[in-house]
Amino acid sequence: MGARSMLPAMPATNAAAELLDPHVAAGRGDRIAYHDDRGSLTYAGLRERAHRAGNALRALGLEMEQRVAMAMLDTVDFPAVFLGAIRAGIVPVPLNTLLPAADYTYLLGDSRARALVVSAALLEKLAPAIAASPFLRHVVVAGDGGGRPRLDDLLAAAAPELEAAPTSADDVAFWLYSSGSTGKPKGAMHLHAHLGHTARLYGQGVLGMTQDDVVFSAAKLFFAYGLGNALTFPLSVGATAVLMAERATPATVMRVLRARRPTIFCGVPTLYAAMLADPAVGPEGTALRVSVSAGEALPRHVGEAWRRRFGTDILDGIGSTEMLHIFLSNHHGDVRYGTSGRPVAGYEMKIIGDDGQPVADGEEGSLWVRGPSAAIGYWNQRERSLQTFHGPWTRTGDRYVRDADGYYTYSGRADDMMKVGGQWVSPFEVESALSAHEAVLEAAVAGHPDADGLTKPKAFLVLKDPARASEALAEELKAFVKERLAPFKYPRWIEFVRELPKTATGKIQRFRLRG
Repeated sequence: MGARSMLPAMPATNAAAELLDPHVAAGRGDRIAYHDDRGSLTYAGLRERAHRAGNALRALGLEMEQRVAMAMLDTVDFPAVFLGAIRAGIVPVPLNTLLPAADYTYLLGDSRARALVVSAALLEKLAPAIAASPFLRHVVVAGDGGGRPRLDDLLAAAAPELEAAPTSADDVAFWLYSSGSTGKPKGAMHLHAHLGHTARLYGQGVLGMTQDDVVFSAAKLFFAYGLGNALTFPLSVGATAVLMAERATPATVMRVLRARRPTIFCGVPTLYAAMLADPAVGPEGTALRVSVSAGEALPRHVGEAWRRRFGTDILDGIGSTEMLHIFLSNHHGDVRYGTSGRPVAGYEMKIIGDDGQPVADGEEGSLWVRGPSAAIGYWNQRERSLQTFHGPWTRTGDRYVRDADGYYTYSGRADDMMKVGGQWVSPFEVESALSAHEAVLEAAVAGHPDADGLTKPKAFLVLKDPARASEALAEELKAFVKERLAPFKYPRWIEFVRELPKTATGKIQRFRLRG
């Protein structure tokens, strides 16, 4: 007989139980957990709906550690299915709902999901991928099923109580796919412990979120940023979250800010810029105490203009799918627009130079981070995992400079940097200078060859008023940049465009603009 292992068993931890059970047990089950486009749901109602969802997935034959893909709009069905799966020990895999149809074939195949829960509005788009998937056994539709099983029917038939699966803190709880801006999306695997870490360190530690807050995230739940904003953080403290299924625009966001009066709003830089460009956007009828920005660095002039108009700050920060949420941020009473702030408590940063050694303050390098919410790796991508995860450290792919006071300033993505006349130029720095001009709504800069084949910056601009596009304005903008940056950084060419190429999560795809 072999020797018995002396390793202690991991204590039971189930992220879904930790988020929902305490509120009901403490008699707070009648508090509102969610408002969506159809109505409101209490904590007790959400807990029961999640239990039914977990039981329904088990009834389909799904077992612990098997995957269920979720192509779902932001309604109360999303947290119910997500948390229900986790409670049952099944691994939910939220999918970006804004992708082209062909991408879902790859995602369903790569994840090997046995079941898919899909919002009715997305069913037609996913139909080819569903037909091509060799692993799917069940498709459940949230809404009109079109002949397929309906989520509401399965929930109604399922038991309202579900004992939490015997998972541990180190069990994989869910996957999130990267945005795929520079290649095929990668499935980052996160553990049961990770949701609680981000809620404690950022949701409570930075935002100071309490049960009295109402949260609205324009970033959707399938996005790591949105998942924390509208699910993990509010549920961890008993707050209320507002969900909106439709696309976030200045008009739709202002409708929610005035109708639901959230105290915390979470957006992205392009949305903040678009809102500020709309004269109908203002603080009247709102109740914001703070806003949050992530996804890309927030230009200084956008943050300052927001504070002037709304009288409250935007806390800009940086996070990633791999780290689950924001790990570097501005803080209440400590906002320096134009920077990503300082490390969130519990996370550690280092900036590494091209020689692989840490750089001094004031010098640019690659940002590495370590902290308790790092993914354990990418599913089925050993080489990509080795490139990103180095022991406790995660290489972000972002270029940063830290100043003597410990504030970090974004320089751009490592693969977007260009060398001009032997000196590195950050596209983001040039874009920020251009965006400060009153005529510019959005800017993207990429390297293009000149007549001698040497790389120089070229700018692609979306104007607030497209009718203003002219050679005279282009020359004015070049001079505008020269006044603010070193002369070699100014864009040699300016092209006016109607829109910029972006990922579905709003990040500019500069590689599509390179010459």
